[in-house]
Amino acid sequence: MTLGGAHGSSEATTGHGLTVCVTGAGGYIGSWIVKLLLEKGYAVRGTVRNPDDAKNAHLRGLAGAAERLTMCKADLLDADALRHAIAGCHGVFHTASPVTDDPEEMVEPAVRGTRHVMDAAAQSGTVRRVVLTSSIGAVAMDPNRAPDAVVDESCWSDLDFCKKTKNWYCYGKTVAERAAWEAAAELRLDLVVVVPVLVQGPALQPAVNASLTHVLKYLDGSTKTYANAVQAYVHVRDTAAAHLCVFEAPSAAGRYLCADGAVLHREDVVTILRKFFPQVPHPQEVLRRGEPEEAAVQDIEPAAP
Repeated sequence: MTLGGAHGSSEATTGHGLTVCVTGAGGYIGSWIVKLLLEKGYAVRGTVRNPDDAKNAHLRGLAGAAERLTMCKADLLDADALRHAIAGCHGVFHTASPVTDDPEEMVEPAVRGTRHVMDAAAQSGTVRRVVLTSSIGAVAMDPNRAPDAVVDESCWSDLDFCKKTKNWYCYGKTVAERAAWEAAAELRLDLVVVVPVLVQGPALQPAVNASLTHVLKYLDGSTKTYANAVQAYVHVRDTAAAHLCVFEAPSAAGRYLCADGAVLHREDVVTILRKFFPQVPHPQEVLRRGEPEEAAVQDIEPAAP
């Protein structure tokens, strides 16, 4: 799905006079969303687990942060803290999510946290739209989809298959997004969802997140093989800009796959890295030979927000 005319509308819109909340503000995607919002004049409330933690210091150094960024202490499972952070806001960008394949740490926090955010947005009486960061993991995990089928916003991951393959990240992102849609209908909230493919690009935060590990594992010698699989990619700045676009465009609705159009086999990724970093060892062998479709659908890597 594309948003006709949204790019121009987004560029022309400023956030002066508007206050928005970004959950998971210190994360990979969240930090870029905060940066772009501040550049456009928004006042931002960013939720983090500990505002005084050094890993969130990069947010205070962003242009406009001293005047228009408030760091709010909030956990996904703390409904009261989320309610306080969202009260009086005009919009919410819900990027916070666990990133793990531990089912207990992934599924319940993702679902309950999403419900808390939706409830807080509805109770505020001021939030005009919620933008949720989903994942290609909520779309791609379906072994029954034909290899030549077009994957679009109508596609969902198969929950039974996620369970069978113990891909709890994809399972959690799928059920969390479905919970958001159910809450939006129940609470009559305007919800728009951005579904990024694997996000790459410069990190604002000091820590290496799961998305960047996708590349770094081929550079640090931690893996000797690569999967027989393809992956779509999107730049982190484009991902953040897409969130602002769907928030600001009145016509935005539903889900939006977010991709730059680059779809590469793992061998292509290794070849590109070898060109730019010839001095480091690179994987030489394919991890799984044969059954490329199965490998491709199972090899979804978490895109940390």
